[in-house]
Amino acid sequence: MANKVTPYKNSSLGKKEQVTQMFDTISGDYDGLNRVISFGIDIKWRKKVVAILKEKAPKNILDIATGTGDLAINMTETGASKIIGLDISPGMLEVGKKKVQEKKLNNTIEMVVGDSENLPFDSNSFSAVTVAFGVRNFETLDKGLSEILRVLKPGGTFIVLETSVPTKFPFKQGYYFYTKYILPTIGKLFSKDRSAYKYLSESASVFPHGENFNNILRKIGFIDVENKPQTFGVASIYVATK
Repeated sequence: MANKVTPYKNSSLGKKEQVTQMFDTISGDYDGLNRVISFGIDIKWRKKVVAILKEKAPKNILDIATGTGDLAINMTETGASKIIGLDISPGMLEVGKKKVQEKKLNNTIEMVVGDSENLPFDSNSFSAVTVAFGVRNFETLDKGLSEILRVLKPGGTFIVLETSVPTKFPFKQGYYFYTKYILPTIGKLFSKDRSAYKYLSESASVFPHGENFNNILRKIGFIDVENKPQTFGVASIYVATK
């Protein structure tokens, strides 16, 4: 990213450590606030990711930046025999583990603490890799994407679900107003961390989206890259192959 946005402006910690701290702090609020902030549309977006993967019939899936495990849980519908949810935040994973246990999915889903830029897996290990609302939190985007390419099997599918910025009137103007004023206000009112939701909107606004992100994926070495804008362009699903 051209502009490196971090959660805490005056912190001496690096972005990775700040992101870990931020998600640990908001982990208890995250699911509820996410539903409010996205008006529940994020559920629909995740279902689309699952539908795309279902056609590929992956044997195993790595879900990076799994957070509280929503996408990992949804992806059991693909028929994959093993799903690993990896996240840098132990706090988010604890919430996710409880959800996995409640749904009795422990035999299929494993939740592990890990760094997306130093993945603890052998090369060519996974049929599919997914990241939902996580790539913009990578400290070094190219390094994280290169690691994903490494652990993906040849012919494997990589899917990213990420926020993007609408380009057409009036959605562009509405999105700007909502992310600049409404989203941080909701975060301040309902979250323990006043900076977190300001960071989440700022990081979305500077993240390369659409064809810019497609080109980064191609540069890293992915092929058959395409993006599918969602809900007037406020999010995009990117699909690529190794």
